Amino acid sequence: MTATLAAYDDVLTRYDPVFGLETHVELGTVTKLFCGCSTEFGAPPNTHVCPVCLGLPGSLPVTNAAAIESTIRIGLALHCDIASWSRFARKNYFYPDMPKDYQISQYDEPLCTDGYLDVTVDGEPYRVEIERVHLEEDTGKTLHVGGATGRIHGATHSLVDYNRAGIPLVEIVTRPVAGTGERVAEVARAYVSELRDLLRDLGVSDVRMEQGSLRADVNLSLMPKGSTELGTRTETKNVNSLRSVEAAVRHEVERQGARLDAGERIVQETRHFHEDSGTTSSGRSKEEAQDYRYFPEPDLVPLAPPPQQVEAIRASLPEPPGVRRARFAEANGYSPLDLEQMTNAGILDLVGATIAAGASPTKAKGWWLGYLVGAATERGEEVDRLAVTPADVARLSAMEDDGTLTNKLARQVVDAMLGGEGGIDAVIAAHGWQVAGDDELVAAVDAAIAGQADAAQKVRDGNLGAVGPLVGAVMKATGGTADAKRARELLLERLGGSV
Repeated sequence: MTATLAAYDDVLTRYDPVFGLETHVELGTVTKLFCGCSTEFGAPPNTHVCPVCLGLPGSLPVTNAAAIESTIRIGLALHCDIASWSRFARKNYFYPDMPKDYQISQYDEPLCTDGYLDVTVDGEPYRVEIERVHLEEDTGKTLHVGGATGRIHGATHSLVDYNRAGIPLVEIVTRPVAGTGERVAEVARAYVSELRDLLRDLGVSDVRMEQGSLRADVNLSLMPKGSTELGTRTETKNVNSLRSVEAAVRHEVERQGARLDAGERIVQETRHFHEDSGTTSSGRSKEEAQDYRYFPEPDLVPLAPPPQQVEAIRASLPEPPGVRRARFAEANGYSPLDLEQMTNAGILDLVGATIAAGASPTKAKGWWLGYLVGAATERGEEVDRLAVTPADVARLSAMEDDGTLTNKLARQVVDAMLGGEGGIDAVIAAHGWQVAGDDELVAAVDAAIAGQADAAQKVRDGNLGAVGPLVGAVMKATGGTADAKRARELLLERLGGSV
């Protein structure tokens, strides 16, 4: 059944949105959190397992010191207080991919608390407060087979892969974020984008969202304008792309707004996000902390990082992403608005790689921000997963500069590449795309003058604005392969106008 939706902008005239994010980060350690099994991604199912991560009787966990250090690095980079004494807790719940029927996590004594991360959207700064950063073990992965959606409903059977079970997972939990208004979806996306950049710079994770090493649970509620009481929230689970974070927020605003307008209540529940439609659907009722029956993990000693260790980690932190980005912008002549747009679109590294491959800063920004971001949106893909690399963009830019391709032809080549037609050379050869030669261009110019005598006479009489239709006729005659600037020059030379 399709949910009734209200218009996004309309909803936000009557309700104030409040969002919160629980972001899960798989750490890039060599081994799992409590055993020596490999964390390598993509291995055959159930080959990176042992008695500890399978929860077999008699096995005992031993904490991975590198995971502890990485968690502290994250906490310090997010301006958190680092606990002088912390401990793990058992979070009890049953799920097929939980081999022990409990998860070793942290509850009321997390390692890092009370931080923040600043983001900018449309020139406005927003501070997202961090409630806690804690360390836990990841679960396994369930594969539902036989259904159309990949979910349990309609599946004929399910398979479980425990390779992921026990991989160190850091959870970064924000406080409720209010005051974002109509920018709520963009601020949520900007936060995840900024957090991803920070984690990558820290070297604690590869933050590959498509592989699940960075994923977000998106909490959203609405409250009537002027109210100070938070509304009932929903939690959209395991959202794994920047585009999807924004889409999940927008959909929940539209869905919850429609329900509230109809006098219906919002159910506190988890929800599934559907990548193909950008919508959410009901999952299960949302548990509270008491439902998990937390208690201190009896098989692990408490964590008590020495102050000197914390300060040594603090001293080793890299410069913040904002400082690195500002230096990049200054070196390449980008304005603060350029920098914000590229950062929030998630293309700054792609632009940098394109410049490194030989393109000018202006061309690199123009291709990614002006064309490829839109192409990715149309295809429902993340821009960094497109079948066009920074090296491709730099080469196409060079072909424009030397006259091999017009900008229109270069974009047609990109469209064909995105359509799966191969690389640059294969596409050009298959379509015969190349800039019209001088002989073809001269013939097209003469034909345009002959075919539009009135416009040609106006140009002879000094009305240079009349050359536009003649250039259009040349472009049409050459199938768009003519260089428009060169066509204009030839027309003016033929008609005695000033170039």
